[in-house]
Amino acid sequence: MNELCNLRNNVPIILQYFPELDKYFGSKESLGIVKWCVIPTVMKGLSFAEFVRLVTSGRTRSDQERRLRRVWENAVFSIGCEAGEAVAFEATVLVERVRELREVIKTTEAKIEERCKECAEYEYLLTIPGFGPDVSSKVLGAIGDPFRFESSKQVVKMAGLDLSADRSGKTSDTATPVISKKGKADLRYALYQAAFVASTRNRYFIIYYTNTLKGREREQGIKIKMRVKLATKLLVIAWTLMKKKEPFNPEYLNLN
Repeated sequence: MNELCNLRNNVPIILQYFPELDKYFGSKESLGIVKWCVIPTVMKGLSFAEFVRLVTSGRTRSDQERRLRRVWENAVFSIGCEAGEAVAFEATVLVERVRELREVIKTTEAKIEERCKECAEYEYLLTIPGFGPDVSSKVLGAIGDPFRFESSKQVVKMAGLDLSADRSGKTSDTATPVISKKGKADLRYALYQAAFVASTRNRYFIIYYTNTLKGREREQGIKIKMRVKLATKLLVIAWTLMKKKEPFNPEYLNLN
């Protein structure tokens, strides 16, 4: 995954030769454009129909066609740096590598999901708002046998979401409590993303999250802090469901 992120970061660097493409980067056809037409002079020599056939794999929707036409028209007035064959070759190599890695990730995720389905607890994790296959697999892999933990505090500590004092020369009564971050970083990230999704899309979690903010809306960083707390609660809920082999119920939000 890190390698894919690095490659994606390198593709925009190539856009210095066609900077006007940057605001369209990330669209479905953007990799095709980088591969075949990252140099505006190449695009200038193509008719619009030829350009579309080159950078897309099939029929185009009306919104996609409008977007492609704007890109094609911008090529005429591009202020990008001059580029030669080396840049075109580099762009092709990067795009192909991104596509290859996407396929590897897709295959790996399918294999992980296949193995997770062999565990009865997996289907219960999927019922938790914000938990998709990726988050559920990470939680399942981190917890393993839920009965190896005697308390929720142990589960939270395992993830590094337990609180510790950030003293930095302060006395104990003025120390700021922060999460320890001594556990699994990828698990914390996944749980935070789950908390974000749940607190913005699920009715019960929206109400719960909004209530935690009441009277504290003006505090700096309070939304992030409350989502970290929500991520912690989600982990405890997940552990509880795995033990009880039960689907999610909104009443689990009342768990301490």
